[in-house]
Amino acid sequence: MKLFHTADWHLGQTFHGQERHEEHLAFLDWLLVTLTIRQPDALLIAGDIFDVVNPSMRAQELLYDFIVGAHERLPRLEIVMIAGNHDSGNRIELPAPLMQRLNAHPRGRVQWRDDGQLDTDRLLIPLHDKGGEIRAWCLALPFLRPAEVTGGDIGDYVAGIARVHRELIDSARERRRPGQALVAMSHAHLQGASISEASERPIVIGGEEALPASLFPEDIAYVALGHLHRPQRVGEARIRYSGAPLPMDFSEALYPHQIVEVILEGDALANVEALRIPRSVELRRVGPLPLEQALRELAALTCDDSLPRQRWPWLEVRVELTAPCPDLRVRVEAALEDKPLRLLRIHTRFPDSMNDTHEPRVTLDSLGPRELFERTWHKRYGSEPTPRILEDFDRLLQTVQDDEGPA
Repeated sequence: MKLFHTADWHLGQTFHGQERHEEHLAFLDWLLVTLTIRQPDALLIAGDIFDVVNPSMRAQELLYDFIVGAHERLPRLEIVMIAGNHDSGNRIELPAPLMQRLNAHPRGRVQWRDDGQLDTDRLLIPLHDKGGEIRAWCLALPFLRPAEVTGGDIGDYVAGIARVHRELIDSARERRRPGQALVAMSHAHLQGASISEASERPIVIGGEEALPASLFPEDIAYVALGHLHRPQRVGEARIRYSGAPLPMDFSEALYPHQIVEVILEGDALANVEALRIPRSVELRRVGPLPLEQALRELAALTCDDSLPRQRWPWLEVRVELTAPCPDLRVRVEAALEDKPLRLLRIHTRFPDSMNDTHEPRVTLDSLGPRELFERTWHKRYGSEPTPRILEDFDRLLQTVQDDEGPA
């Protein structure tokens, strides 16, 4: 049977304050066409479907219009999707009764039985071939927050994750029949995988977020992962991140955005092929350069004048300054006058030689919330925050990020 693996759509994401509806719509249109052409049996969406837990109505319409469109084109296509750390598990599952009529199976959270055992039945989803026969079982494991698996004790997080995987895999082994494959889908950060620090939110507070690939034993034919935006395999060809379909930051401009086509023969992986996603909006960077040189490069930029405004490239300008420049934006915009480009960000930096302390100049852009908190604490109290204080801060930060909604 044939599967498509994708993840990290981040529907509703804004790019430095600018909405990206047209880019997401272009990706979903391309995906519908690709589904129609290549005719997979199932589509696996491995979390972070939305960018925030309270997505806009427009972002939700993108998802549901896509599911309806996919069902109209391929009535037998099975769609399995899990919640990621950006998603609300409850919101993902809310339309489940309706979505089941469209062969879509959303899983947003784990549940525990009265006897303390994992309710594995709802996480095991049979995948059928075009003849209606079960050819594989999808172990659909949504993102697990520490409180869901440890009762709030973050020190036991890895042990709690291991227990959930063990119980789910044991149950899948009991249910499968000879020749049926096991396919795991998870939203997690595996040890040894490469991250994109500029755009990927840590998914577990306290720093214990990287999980061992050994959670997925060899009888799992394929592991469809979400969370990390760079497409990559983790140790083995069968364990993969599909990556995000759009660059989430200028640092991801060179990522080979893709979905993954997976072929199973019996209970084994037969082939994996990356299908490149065409980029509907280009990302362009100028610099880092001294101001006058950067302005000359901006003035010399060539662009496609025929593009509609919603397809104009996003632009980041990085400028090295020797002193503050109050009219910097005015000068940059003047150099770009009448060019079909959308200026998103001007990043300034001062060379180390201009810093009397011989230390790199620190800006808010270069600090994450945690480091900023640690610096502020040290400045105010003259000491380092204790591990307990840092854990409390991490919990508060996670709560704030989970509650973020659209502007």
